[in-house]
Amino acid sequence: MVPPPDVQQRLRSWRTAVDRTLLALGDEVGGMDPVASALRYALDTGGKRLRPILCLAAADAVRAERPDDEARLRVAAAIELVHTYSLVHDDLPCMDDDDLRRGRPTPHRVFGTQPAMAAGFALIPHACGILSTAARQLGLDDRACAAAVGELCRGAGAAGMVGGQVLDLEAEGIDLDVAGLREIHAMKTAALFCAALRIGGIVAGAGPAALAALGGFGQRLGLAFQITDDVLDVTTDARILGKTPGKDAGAAKATFASALGVESARRAAAAEAAAATETLYGAGISSPVLTALAEFAVGRDR
Repeated sequence: MVPPPDVQQRLRSWRTAVDRTLLALGDEVGGMDPVASALRYALDTGGKRLRPILCLAAADAVRAERPDDEARLRVAAAIELVHTYSLVHDDLPCMDDDDLRRGRPTPHRVFGTQPAMAAGFALIPHACGILSTAARQLGLDDRACAAAVGELCRGAGAAGMVGGQVLDLEAEGIDLDVAGLREIHAMKTAALFCAALRIGGIVAGAGPAALAALGGFGQRLGLAFQITDDVLDVTTDARILGKTPGKDAGAAKATFASALGVESARRAAAAEAAAATETLYGAGISSPVLTALAEFAVGRDR
């Protein structure tokens, strides 16, 4: 389903603003080459910018006020800094050893493994600092600022993205069932989606019920997104996908596509996206943008 024109325009506007903000944040990191160049290269690789857009959309759904405020854009971009670090490290030879990301050579192929690894590490404290400062600029008190930074760290840490990556590596060569895959990707993929949405709610002053709904939406959306990724990995070529397809099969990783079959996996992704939207409706949150993003998660080709 194609989003209404006003929703399309809002998504385009936010993506452009996030890209601009990320370039500025890359310049602010400083440091010496080749690490600084590797960091800026990683941030300038493009991408969907889905996580910062989810943050902005969540804030807009709770309180449609100053959605394009520069400080709010920096809050959202801080989440993409963490996502970018995860991609840089995920592509390293000690992890997935990938040569291509978003249609370009991966940072370690351009700058070397050590500079790429250091650039990834540098993005983490930079993200936390940017988020904390921007949250204060938006008028959040100490408790709310700490809550926002805590959400980012939990989503990225041992109980989230990092922990999920460990489980994913440990599962190579193991015939996992769907429950095992859901456990991995609830952490590796969905946790940062959840954090992005909850951070957007926090900076907009959302209450506990709205935050819970936004987090639930993020968990379901993250799984829908991952299931679709697994399908695309076996049905799309590198020119369209922008990264090397078939890597999961080559590493003997279980995926939703291998566990369920392609068509059943597509249906499972659609079910997760529908459940995500229902979570919002159940909490009285109406957001055409978030609904459109749920549809995009399962309807995309890359």
